[in-house]
Amino acid sequence: MSQSIALDPTDLGILRALQNDARISNKALAAEVGIAPSTCLDRVARMRAAGVVKGATVEVDAAALGRPLQAMLAVRVRPHHRAVLNPFVGHVLKLPETRALYHLAGPDDFLVHVAVADATGLQRLVVDGFTARTEVTQVHTMLIFQQWSGGPLLPPEPSVPARRLTAG
Repeated sequence: MSQSIALDPTDLGILRALQNDARISNKALAAEVGIAPSTCLDRVARMRAAGVVKGATVEVDAAALGRPLQAMLAVRVRPHHRAVLNPFVGHVLKLPETRALYHLAGPDDFLVHVAVADATGLQRLVVDGFTARTEVTQVHTMLIFQQWSGGPLLPPEPSVPARRLTAG
């Protein structure tokens, strides 16, 4: 679980660099943010211990693994109780097609990002992996044509004033 820690501009520079290249060496990271390598190592260790830095990941191309068709499944589950939700979450996370799972507020309870070989594989997954379960009351399938990732997740710059949105 993440602790609340104060992050100074150097910490934010470290986070920005790590998010852009998680494999950067400590020496190169220290040089990029302008601190000694030992200081950099200590700061990264502090952010890991506090849960700010949770690890490093490898992005794998689903198409290269024979799963070029991706979709989002909007799933409704009833009854909406932990005794039902927890086993459902466990089931979905064990499916090899699952890329990500989100528990939502709103008309749908879950959004599941999946990757499959083809339309037949998607149909099999929806029918056998989802609608065959008694707690699943509805599944909406949305094909993903293209995907973009956002940039580094950092706090807003303190010098940038918040913008107000007005209806009109």
